[in-house]
Amino acid sequence: MVYHGSAKLSFRVLLTSALVLATVPALAATNPETSESENETTAIPVAELAEDEDVEDVERSEPLQSKLPAPDKEPEQPSDSETVAAPSTTPAEQPARKIAPNIDLKEVVDKPQAEAEPKPETEAAPVPAKATSFTLLGNEVLPGTSTRLAWSPGIQIAGLSQPTPVLVVNGANAGPTLCLTGAIHGDELNGIEIIRRTVYDLNPDKLNGRVVGIPIVNLPGFQQGSRYLPDRRDLNRHFPGSEDGSLADRIAHSLFENIIRRCNMLVDIHTGSLKRTNLPQLRADMNNPDVATFTQGFDRMAVVHSSGSPGMLRSAAVAAGITTVTMEAGESHRIQEHQIEAGVNSLTSLMEKQGMISRMFVWGDPEPIYYDSDWIRAAHGGILFSEVKLGDRVTEGEILGYVADPITNAQHPIRSSANGRIIGMAVDQVVMAGFAAYHIGTEAEVPGE
Repeated sequence: MVYHGSAKLSFRVLLTSALVLATVPALAATNPETSESENETTAIPVAELAEDEDVEDVERSEPLQSKLPAPDKEPEQPSDSETVAAPSTTPAEQPARKIAPNIDLKEVVDKPQAEAEPKPETEAAPVPAKATSFTLLGNEVLPGTSTRLAWSPGIQIAGLSQPTPVLVVNGANAGPTLCLTGAIHGDELNGIEIIRRTVYDLNPDKLNGRVVGIPIVNLPGFQQGSRYLPDRRDLNRHFPGSEDGSLADRIAHSLFENIIRRCNMLVDIHTGSLKRTNLPQLRADMNNPDVATFTQGFDRMAVVHSSGSPGMLRSAAVAAGITTVTMEAGESHRIQEHQIEAGVNSLTSLMEKQGMISRMFVWGDPEPIYYDSDWIRAAHGGILFSEVKLGDRVTEGEILGYVADPITNAQHPIRSSANGRIIGMAVDQVVMAGFAAYHIGTEAEVPGE
């Protein structure tokens, strides 16, 4: 696979940018709440894993009801009108209070690698429609410019309020609006770096449409190295939120109303939790034809069918008419280069597929879609030692690892329940009986094939 233009830049730079943004005026708003639902796995045609690898229990998706689009069907392209309208649910925008400054996002980092030559054209390409200004958070972002804005949910002490950085690139030409969100769980770091590299590599003069990146949604959790908000709630169970609810409700409401509703497409980036790691993959409701077509743009990334749970950003956005998937990559509390590269590569291929950028991109063989999945649990307590790696293909009955009792020296093997692939697993650690240790994805035929 050939990919040019993804700069491998220091993670420390993002933190420096976040500090700089503390001086940008914040726009107050209000936000969300919901509770996590957990159900134990039983034999059902299609199983759904809980989002973000919160696998106390495994939730189930509904079986596919509709035939998926043909694999070679191109994603629906935006109209050639002057500007791409936000979903019909978007509230009327208030006039922008000021023009956002045009900031060269590359000024504060090393120069990225030179862009690859555009693909040779056999005939004259149509002249793209010119973009219009993009109003976000009370600022007008002019066409062909990039900037940093600040979002504040208005939940902190006014005198100590710290805004959340929002990176915006408004292309010179008309196109869709793609939003990228990271660190909704404050301890999930890979998504922060995926968004940073993706957004800083864009050239607004060559971009069709807009990209809005929020690398750190849960800023209080990020600063404390915690998955949760200060009130111990999981933000990703409270969307779309409410103005007068709990702290989580208010934050979710502010984010959803002020930013998310301005998007046509959304990729919410997560990692595994609770000392578990994930093979880079998408979680998507494949019963939704628009979402199913959208997943075809992520090159070789595996897709797990998951209809989502109430309160998730993905579920709320899809219900609002925004084509949305969740990306899972790696584990929490770590920066993992391989997973970050996979995430950046998949977002680059998505933007190329949507006609937002033109890159020399060689498409790989598509990954299978895993409609059925199952967590294998430890039957005994002890220390887990794995014999397999993330992404390995396994057969039914194969030993995946052992749980060793450090006192009695007893060793208890954990075996695969089916033929499939390791799409998620626990890192070696002390476990108790019932701990979800290995996540097996099994291929299923696409209806109608």
